[in-house]
Amino acid sequence: MSSKNIYLDIPDKFPDEIIETIFKSENVRIERIISKGHSSPENFWYNQEENEWVIVLEGKAEIKYDDDSTDILRKGDYLFIPAHKKHRVEWTSPDELTIWLAVFFK
Repeated sequence: MSSKNIYLDIPDKFPDEIIETIFKSENVRIERIISKGHSSPENFWYNQEENEWVIVLEGKAEIKYDDDSTDILRKGDYLFIPAHKKHRVEWTSPDELTIWLAVFFK
């Protein structure tokens, strides 16, 4: 088993948000997500079967919920999104990388 670094192997330019599964088991999936000015498509809402715990390791972003409430996340901020809580990424910082670690579980 070789170790990896969550801050390495990031391309200089990427047109689409990068979503990489870095661990997966029967009940848990962990993703590294890298954004730079990315957001959810207009009128798109995540409505996931799994719970999600997410932390922003670098950068900043806004999560919007279908009840119009929002969470602005900065480096070190984390939150729990229960399964079927409709949400979207309203924006991520266009001037810096936003690096997320997302843990999905049932």
